[in-house]
Amino acid sequence: MKSEIVVIGGGVVGASVAYHLTQRGARDVLILEREPQQGMGSTGKATGGVRAQFETDINIKMSLYSLGFFNDWEVDCEYEPRGYLFFATTSEQLDYLKRNVEKQRELGVKDVEIVDAQTIQKIVQGMNCEDITGGSFGRRDGFIDPLAVMRGFTEGALQNGARIGFDTRVLSIETNTGRVTAVETDQGRIECENVVLCTGAWARELAATAGIDLPVEPQRRQIVWARSTEPLPADLPMVLDIGSGFHFRPAWDFMADWTAGGSPATTAGRSKPAAGRTANREVLFAYPDPDEPPSLNTEFDDTFIAKVYEHAKHRAPFLYETEVVREKCRAGLYENTPDHHAILGGCDIKGLYFANGFSGHGVMHSPATGRALSEIMLDGTASFLDVSCLSLDRFANGELLHETAFI
Repeated sequence: MKSEIVVIGGGVVGASVAYHLTQRGARDVLILEREPQQGMGSTGKATGGVRAQFETDINIKMSLYSLGFFNDWEVDCEYEPRGYLFFATTSEQLDYLKRNVEKQRELGVKDVEIVDAQTIQKIVQGMNCEDITGGSFGRRDGFIDPLAVMRGFTEGALQNGARIGFDTRVLSIETNTGRVTAVETDQGRIECENVVLCTGAWARELAATAGIDLPVEPQRRQIVWARSTEPLPADLPMVLDIGSGFHFRPAWDFMADWTAGGSPATTAGRSKPAAGRTANREVLFAYPDPDEPPSLNTEFDDTFIAKVYEHAKHRAPFLYETEVVREKCRAGLYENTPDHHAILGGCDIKGLYFANGFSGHGVMHSPATGRALSEIMLDGTASFLDVSCLSLDRFANGELLHETAFI
């Protein structure tokens, strides 16, 4: 079997890369997905938040492009700009947010502002703001359906001539004289000229088969799903404590809709089932547990519930006085790099490219990622946005980036 381009990983990032390659005219593109359908990995565990409120120029620019894409795309990815509210409990944290907002505005982010505790109280009625010194609020930040985004990219790629193979686990990447020659899978060998590695938290081991040390470390991130007996505050945004990382948002069951709709490979042309966004009594809680070690563990740990509710108890009765919906609690994997920024582009092996290490931002940055990789592969460089600072070389060269809010 042969294919000019093999995209390893059928999640939202791999689907975006395939979509953008075929939009540019590449036709011999094969997506390899190890599961029987897409969305079984990190994409299906994502919360669906999208924001431009970042610290570094590259993350802000990636977000600006992607938010514009979601808003204008002919595919309904259910982008809803409810806003992101970061709040601070110290003057140092507030100064950090002020610096970020200044940079965000300079780079073209609109409708982002510094807000005081009184304004925060109005935005999220019923929240304890006694210890809050202020915050930042971006009105165009909000939510999307990660699986709808993945579906849209996949259907577009397939309509443009790409293929997708399920239940196919890539075992190794073969090289000869410094260039890619094939991938070995549990279904057989596939000769190819180019490989794009989009396997998220599982990327490092596969990159090593080609002799590349990819500094991507998996880490479990857990989410508690809860239900209130009373309606949640109206128009609840994503709310994040910049100090602890604790955050909450209204909950919508993307995976239930996905299960009802099936795989893009079998539902091309069908309308996506309507998501349950009218519900206003369910909420997601999460925070980056400092005691969580690196691992590929995706089992939800019930002891995490008590940790989350300690934060909820302090922050708002409408959070603490909820009932956990245990069957909807979940655990997924972050793919962390040492500087919590993505790795985009090629390497010393000709024909081998990476789209990995998003540290929780893969879904929201998937449009920019797909376009960047397609331009790098077909033109030699990304012209719509300079992503050279995200190259693999930065780790060897000591040119790491810094992003505090990698929640």
